[in-house]
Amino acid sequence: MPRRRKPESPFKRLNSSPEVIRLVVIMYVRSPLSLRNVDDLLAEPGMDICHETARYWWNRFGPMFAADIKRQRISRMRDFRHWRWHLDEMFVKINGEMHYLGRAVDHEGQVLEGYVTKKLDKSAALNFFKKALKHNGRPTQIVTDGLRSYPAALDELSIEDRQEMGRWKSNRAENSQSPLRLRKLVMQRFWRMKRLQKLASVHADFHNHFNSERNLNDRQIYKTTRSAALAEWQGLMA
Repeated sequence: MPRRRKPESPFKRLNSSPEVIRLVVIMYVRSPLSLRNVDDLLAEPGMDICHETARYWWNRFGPMFAADIKRQRISRMRDFRHWRWHLDEMFVKINGEMHYLGRAVDHEGQVLEGYVTKKLDKSAALNFFKKALKHNGRPTQIVTDGLRSYPAALDELSIEDRQEMGRWKSNRAENSQSPLRLRKLVMQRFWRMKRLQKLASVHADFHNHFNSERNLNDRQIYKTTRSAALAEWQGLMA
């Protein structure tokens, strides 16, 4: 039997170590920093990383890290499918044209799916629900605002009885948009719809991984969960 070939490391043929690459990616994704801010901050400890190099690493390794995080999270939560979803959307301008950035968040604050669309019609809502249901299973309740496209899409999926509407009930999803609003201020504008979709997806997976519910736990529990998240992060793509 022929020996199985060992998969090639994604860090091969790069002059920098995986630890430095992870540091650059995590600084850019987790904090509201520009690529030039990352360049300046790394210069303080003597690391000469050009902002264009940081851009290349973020574009190449950010989605890879996020996919690995998401794969591990879904495998851990495979048996826990009965939960409550909260949906909300925010307005985003791309090259002066209005778009919508929507999110689904569960009752624990974990971001399930995000989507960028030009129209908030039934077709866009249906595509979003199909993607979310495929990756996360069927919830017991779906909390939405008064957008009419949601009931139409849920009716076609035969889960309209699980919808719950209320003006303030989707605050959990609305609060999850805050980090992206800060990112929007730093970047000043978004140039492409595809680029925004990529950033929103990667940002959501990083948020889920490092979300230690700091406001709900004491210092010792927070430090333990943070250390576990960082240890798992260091092992990604090893």
